[in-house]
Amino acid sequence: MTHRTTGRIGTLDSLREHLQWAVELEHATLPPYLTALYSLDAERNAEAVELVSSVFVEEMLHLALAANLLNAVGGRPRLDMPEMLPPHPRQLPHGEVELSLVPFGTQALEMFLRLERPAQPNDAPQDDGYRTIGQFYAAIEQGMRELCDRLGEPAVFGGDPARQVSGTQFRHTAGRLVEVKDLKSALAALAEIVEQGEGNDRGEVWDGDNDVFHPEREEVGHYYRFLELKLGRRFQRGDTPRSGPTGEKVVVDPDGVAAMVANPRPAGQGGAARAAQEEINRTYCGILHLLEQAFNGDQPRLGAAVGQMFALKAQVQALMALPGDAGPTFEYVAPQSRS
Repeated sequence: MTHRTTGRIGTLDSLREHLQWAVELEHATLPPYLTALYSLDAERNAEAVELVSSVFVEEMLHLALAANLLNAVGGRPRLDMPEMLPPHPRQLPHGEVELSLVPFGTQALEMFLRLERPAQPNDAPQDDGYRTIGQFYAAIEQGMRELCDRLGEPAVFGGDPARQVSGTQFRHTAGRLVEVKDLKSALAALAEIVEQGEGNDRGEVWDGDNDVFHPEREEVGHYYRFLELKLGRRFQRGDTPRSGPTGEKVVVDPDGVAAMVANPRPAGQGGAARAAQEEINRTYCGILHLLEQAFNGDQPRLGAAVGQMFALKAQVQALMALPGDAGPTFEYVAPQSRS
């Protein structure tokens, strides 16, 4: 694929389009993370559950940040639509990384490491066909700065402040939910997304927060959390990307992972597995609907969406417990077919 180095984000409409892509990008990570997370036995793999669930919760935060950014520039976040749930394997929206639904293990970790791979210092901002998520957000930052220089901040950030989701409504992460109202707060929101994924902008593994499960520890970026799981050790103070983790061991019990075929297809109609898949699909699309409402002004719906995640977890784990190695398909269900 040819990589453009000239930005397309030269108008407010283009900026809104790219921020909707950011909403789609952050959402696209959720089904793969949920599949790997729910395949883990929490008693036999407590550390892996903590690490993967911490990433998932922060991806939900990133989704909310992307929605705040889009609302701030006068857009309307959309999630409840068929385009959000194409069949897996699929490409990351407007990117090059392939996403699959697989249980926790080597294949999942390699995919997550590709997904969260830090941009290199000489990587140019890339508004489409990006190799790293950092390049995509760098292009958005570049476009925002140029539009503010040309049009003025009030013209760029003319969205309704009442549509901003606040931190009081999102307390389940060590990260910070930034309410976006101007260029300074927009840049802070972008930095929160990138640093939680890649580590901080000084080339360190740390993301600037404390571990949500172990507040006495500093937290590493998503890429480095998956590296800890791959290499079987935690990062400790003094470690660098070059040294790798040298701290305490992280133990993963491979027998504490549910068996599941990669990228499950719809099971045969009339069977228990297909009924379970369809129940999961209805629940997940209901969550997308609640999130879309929350990000478009009905903010209490965010709590309802988080509550539905617990029902989803029970449904996925019940499906994985059935014989036949079935797994969730995350298919779109039209609103009229969800009851």
